[in-house]
Amino acid sequence: MKKERVISAIAHRNTEPVPHDIDLTIPLAGRVCTRLGIDKEGLWDWFDNYIEVASYRKGRYLENEIYEDPFGVRWDRSGADKDIGIIREYILKEPEMGTYRLPEPNLDYVDELTSKMMTAGKDSYKLGKIGFSLFERAWSLRGFENFLADLACEERFVEELFEQILQYNMKIIDRALTYDIDGFFFGDDYGQQQGLLMSPETWRRFIKPPLAKMFDKIKRSGRTVLLHSCGNISAVLGDLIDIGLDVYQTVQPEIYGLEKVKERFGAHLTFWGGISTQQTLPYVTPDEVREITAETIRTLGRGGGYIAAPTHQVPADVPVENIIALAEAFKNQ
Repeated sequence: MKKERVISAIAHRNTEPVPHDIDLTIPLAGRVCTRLGIDKEGLWDWFDNYIEVASYRKGRYLENEIYEDPFGVRWDRSGADKDIGIIREYILKEPEMGTYRLPEPNLDYVDELTSKMMTAGKDSYKLGKIGFSLFERAWSLRGFENFLADLACEERFVEELFEQILQYNMKIIDRALTYDIDGFFFGDDYGQQQGLLMSPETWRRFIKPPLAKMFDKIKRSGRTVLLHSCGNISAVLGDLIDIGLDVYQTVQPEIYGLEKVKERFGAHLTFWGGISTQQTLPYVTPDEVREITAETIRTLGRGGGYIAAPTHQVPADVPVENIIALAEAFKNQ
């Protein structure tokens, strides 16, 4: 029943209740579990979520909360951010690949995670996921400011790096699509509060072509394509629709205005998010959370095309009471 509701929402059919999803950062998840008296494994069920995600990024922890991702990038998670962290040192110190080559993806891990998800027996909409799928992976290797400069000045290097990332991703996608997953979810932040992190022309020149190849692979298999990007990416939402995007996360209301984005893009995209982790959940009362959640569902859920959710994995500054109120609002539609 849950899976069918998500399918109906994506098909732009009115769905009651509207499907929902809540995902928390590690510190907040721990506090919520303590308050509810449950373990982390029980949180998904307590939220009554509709979506399961197998995220294919396996790294390892070193000393002092240093996390090394599959590409050899080391992230310092000793501070407040326990989910991503801060990069300690960039691998590509110059705009050239040199002797560095991207690793082979761990396809055994893809099998392990996907098989576990598919055999868990949950009624859910099931997704494979690659986070840091293009732009974020490139700048994590090169450095954020460095890579923005590379986009303007080092065309051949950017193309070579993106091609290697694309081939890495394609191997994961091919393996994941051997399972009966419902869709594939990409994470890649292109926006800031006022617009793209680069010009639309630069995005179209370097990012759109490899993204289109990944989308096409998934669409040809009959699955759904989902993309997360923070910030205002309205300048390229039309491009994303053209290359096959079905579901867009995260739809920040402080950026878009929910009525306007629904009117402009709602016939072509399903929106996932809409309840602000930036200006709502950390600051309002539980009763206000319930009111805002109901209004958001009325606005974005009209005519289908909505998965109710916070705009991002919910950070640690949100009170536990507001998470409980949000979950109750979703479950009591």
